[in-house]
Amino acid sequence: MTKIEVELSDATAKAARDAGLLTSEALERLSADALRRRQAADRLLSIADSVAKAGIAPLPIDEINAEVKAARAPN
Repeated sequence: MTKIEVELSDATAKAARDAGLLTSEALERLSADALRRRQAADRLLSIADSVAKAGIAPLPIDEINAEVKAARAPN
């Protein structure tokens, strides 16, 4: 286990504490979620040049929204 110390503004610390976000479990979950998002963004950005060079046209926003909605729909 690693012990860390952080500095937060009083308002942020109070709000986080009141929301139950300053527990070890909550901070572990928040950190793991942030790491997954960062890794996903890094993977996406790592292929951006290849996609551009391949001449793949970007999807219109309505198609992107439809894909996101379909992915989030219950199975």
